[in-house]
This record gives sequence, structure tokens and C-alpha cells, in this order.
Amino acid sequence: MRPLNGTPPREAPGHRQGPSGGRGPRVYQRSKRPARRDPAPSRLAFKLERLWLTPAVRAFTRIGVPIVLIVAGLGVWLGDPGRRADLVAQVQDVKDAIEHRPEFMVKLLKIEGASPEVAHAVRAMLPVGLPASSFDIDLDAYRDTIRRLDAVADARLVIRPGGVLEADVTERVPAILWRQPAGLEMLDASGHRVATLISREARPDLPVISGMGADKAVPEALEIIADAGPLLPRLRGLERLGERRWDMVLDHNQRIMLPETDPVAALDRILALNTAEDLLARDFTVIDFRNKDRPTIRLSDNALAEFRRVQSDILKARATQ
Repeated sequence: MRPLNGTPPREAPGHRQGPSGGRGPRVYQRSKRPARRDPAPSRLAFKLERLWLTPAVRAFTRIGVPIVLIVAGLGVWLGDPGRRADLVAQVQDVKDAIEHRPEFMVKLLKIEGASPEVAHAVRAMLPVGLPASSFDIDLDAYRDTIRRLDAVADARLVIRPGGVLEADVTERVPAILWRQPAGLEMLDASGHRVATLISREARPDLPVISGMGADKAVPEALEIIADAGPLLPRLRGLERLGERRWDMVLDHNQRIMLPETDPVAALDRILALNTAEDLLARDFTVIDFRNKDRPTIRLSDNALAEFRRVQSDILKARATQ
């Protein structure tokens, strides 16, 4: 019978004939065929394939691995101190070549709005000598240095085309003189120091204040002076007492003592009394207005003697009647 698999059986080798000369029972065996390859992947191949499909692994393989190799190569190359020094020198040479191009050079310092003395100080404060690269000039630091000058209220720095560094300086305007034991100081309207004055005759147009803490009350002093009106020709200055209040110093050794609070209103009352009764024309030494409800007048010695003489005459006249 023919086998079902379609492969005819073969007679086993070494088959011998029977003793009768006939053929004995036959023994058959199947022919050996090469084993077919299993198409299913191995476990390792399967895991590697799944790992490769992970987005992070694919991104690291495409981007991370080249970067790591480049960084490692640079690290090895820069590990030599000589190569590092050469690289730094080359970078510095390129930087210097760019910074010192003609279009980046500053050749002139132009100062606007400053007096000759302040302009000279501003030029002396320039941290580099001209011509110099604009990259070598720290404009913010230079501006802060200029602003530290007592006479300077503000400063603006701009590099103009053509290599011109323009400094626009706003100076403080002296508004008052502060007399101290060491000399006279010019102050602006806020009380900030402007400069030292050698002689009063150099600025006779400025009023004078004195006393400890007077510089901290300059705005109030200027209000009093502005309200003085008819007293200005006689006003010699204001004196700060106890860092609390002002005295108006007049000519002929006369003095008006103002209160600690609202001195301008007290001065207005004094001026009103002067208009009504010619108060300031009298022979007095002090008008004490510290207590606005009870102002007092201190007469001079001559006026006091004359007042007593008049009172005595009046009393004698009454006694004889």
C-alpha cells in the first residue's frame, strides 16, 4: 500500500535475503528531510525590537548618542592644556578684532550742560583713555560715577555716530547757603550739597541759613524766605535751633523767633501787625512768636529805659493831679 504522505518508503540498508533465497521481510524507514526554520523571533530579538519602538530610545539613538560622542571627543581634545590655551587665544584675537573695528571706536567726549569745573571733573572720571573701543566703556558705571558728584543732579550718556560719546549733564541749582564752622556750603532746593563757597561775596544773591540740621529743613526755610516780603532787605539769614524751629535774624541785632509748627502762618501774622502798627520799626531785640496765642516783644536797653522813663513821667503826672 502507498503511504498517505506521498513519500515512498525506502528499504533499509543491509537488508539480507532469506535462507530460501527469497526475500525476507522488508524494513522501511522514512527519508530524512532538513528541518524548516521557525519564523517566530527569539525572546531577545523580540525584546530588542520592542525597545527600538520606544520613542525615547529612538530619540536618544538619533540625537543623544551623537551628542555624547561629540562631547566626549571635545573633552578628550580639550584635555590638553596647550590646546585649551591656543583656543582661548584664538577666540580672544577674534573678539579684539571685532571690538576694535573703526565703527566701534570712541574718539571724542562731548559734555553738554556742565560748568567748566564740572566738565573737567567728568573728563577726569572717564575710566579709559580715548580713542577706545565702546566695548571697553561701561556706560552704566560711568554714569553712576558722574552722578556721585555733588554738583550733578543727573547725567545721560549716549554714543553718537562718528565715535562721539555725549554726556548730557544736569547740574544742581544752588538755592541757599549753609554757614558752618568750616565755611559756607551751597545747597540746592532739596538740601543736597552743591559745592563749597570760599567767600560770601561770591554769591550775594543767595540767602543764608545756619545751625545744626539746617540742611534737612531747606524747603521750609525757602518757604519762610519767600513769604518774608518787606523783611527781605533787612533779613540776614535764618538760624536753626534745636533742629526743630527757625529764628529770623534781622539787621540791628534784631531777631524774630518763629514757632516749631507752621512758621509761615506765624510770619504772616507778624507782617499783618507790622502793617497795622508798624511793629518792626520799633526798637526791639526779639519778637517771640513761639507761642502764637501769646506773642511777646523784648525791647532793647535804650527802649526799655525810655519806656520806664515815660511810665515814671505818667505816674508823676497822675500823682500831681
